[in-house]
Amino acid sequence: MTATNTNDELKERVERALDAMRPYLEADGGNVKVLEVTDEGLARLELLGSCGSCPMSAMTFKGGLEDAILRAVPEVKKVEAVNITAFA
Repeated sequence: MTATNTNDELKERVERALDAMRPYLEADGGNVKVLEVTDEGLARLELLGSCGSCPMSAMTFKGGLEDAILRAVPEVKKVEAVNITAFA
């Protein structure tokens, strides 16, 4: 299996892990997009809609999205959001 096929398979598994969270995000006008899963085990996400500008997005990311991915896809070692809003 090539690295691209492996990454595609991992990306699909990350998508499935996020599918459980999507109804909650969509209820608040948001969503999440998987940008890539690297060979090093980094999953990069983009928060969409209201999630991209929500002051609670950091908590949603850490407590929901990141946790769901790390539990469902152990090959992923780190999850990063490219547009997370820091909260004060």
